[in-house]
Amino acid sequence: MPKIKEIERTPNPDAMRFVLAEPLTNGVTRSFENRTEADGDELATALFKIDHVINLYYVDRYVTVTQDGNAVWSELLRKLAPPIRQAKAQENIEEDDEVHATKEVQESDDPRLIEINKLLDEQVRPYLLADGGGLKILGLDGNRLKVHYQGACGTCPTATSGTLYAIESMVKRIDPEIQVISV
Repeated sequence: MPKIKEIERTPNPDAMRFVLAEPLTNGVTRSFENRTEADGDELATALFKIDHVINLYYVDRYVTVTQDGNAVWSELLRKLAPPIRQAKAQENIEEDDEVHATKEVQESDDPRLIEINKLLDEQVRPYLLADGGGLKILGLDGNRLKVHYQGACGTCPTATSGTLYAIESMVKRIDPEIQVISV
């Protein structure tokens, strides 16, 4: 059973990140945006049963829970802590192949997409993870790169403005014509 070491605020006022003493996964990222996606995942199912939970993102020693903005955090945290403490380490789970990029992106031979994904892995995703979230590439349609924020980043006001602008600035070094849009 993982012990909760800390509970941290994220830049998103509707998300909190639990820091655990032991890892739940060994590098495997899990991202759920609703109850249906949580089917088959014991921790996600338990957390989505709690009123106001709208998103869950976890990897290694970090669990980020996003609420709908209608709950008082002090009350909600008391409900979230028991299922997180009771969660078992998931040593044999497989990574969702599409957690960071769709199959279309992964199978693309477009050198821009390959370079963009590498750039995001090295310069963006680690920082988003530190804030309780992640980023998935959905595709490149002409010069429009479609991305989807995960975890705390999904409903964060700064993700759709400042962070998106910073990502677009980095991507423009690869191709100045690319426009990045969040969906």
